[in-house]
Amino acid sequence: MAHIQKSRKKKWKIVLLIIIAILAVCVIGVFAYVNDYYHVETTALESLESDELVQVSQLEDGAYVFEPEGEISAAIIFYPGGKVQYESYAPLMNAWAENGILCILPHMPGNLAVLDINAADDYQDLYPEIENWYMAGHSLGGSMAASYLGKHIDEYDGLILLAAYSTADLSDTDLKVLSLYGSNDGVLSMEKYEENKNNLPDDFAEVVIDGGCHSYFGCYGAQDGDGTPTISQDEQVQETVDATLEWIN
Repeated sequence: MAHIQKSRKKKWKIVLLIIIAILAVCVIGVFAYVNDYYHVETTALESLESDELVQVSQLEDGAYVFEPEGEISAAIIFYPGGKVQYESYAPLMNAWAENGILCILPHMPGNLAVLDINAADDYQDLYPEIENWYMAGHSLGGSMAASYLGKHIDEYDGLILLAAYSTADLSDTDLKVLSLYGSNDGVLSMEKYEENKNNLPDDFAEVVIDGGCHSYFGCYGAQDGDGTPTISQDEQVQETVDATLEWIN
């Protein structure tokens, strides 16, 4: 009997060691995955500095706020692309803010909006005087912004998708939707993009930026698999801002 009990204990020890080893591999894998991300280019960090047109501040949760010095016409909460350092979108946020749009750029855990889809909660309460609010996002961030919006339809005026598509069904809503992508985008799956168009209202607006690519909505260098742009990152940002302003107004 003692021999049998000893044998059982040995088996349980082996099983426990195997479980610990599997968990360790999983933890290491997750750690490696979330730490392998696209870093912000140093030129973008200049857009995090306040000037005479835009006041830039950071909230306690890490979110950046880009507040126009003049009249505010609308506000955008922007979800960054997957595995992209969120400061990479500072030039776009700053450019929007220079044109009267308050922008909030939340920090996402592991640089993945999918890990905090509800990041937009409570930001509207900070600016009760602003009437027009939009959700927006790039790539995976755009899809997560759409998912969030699907559960908060009455709280927002619309959605801005940058090289992204909505898996949430927004087709029967009164939301305004603007979809932009670059003609040379090599990352966005056009098959899935087309498949998910039916999740958007029939009157959604679509803008294709001639010569634009996937990564140029942010400032984090070339993304794996992306196409070759024939315009500059500054030009793509400006075209995005111009199209957005025309659509909002």
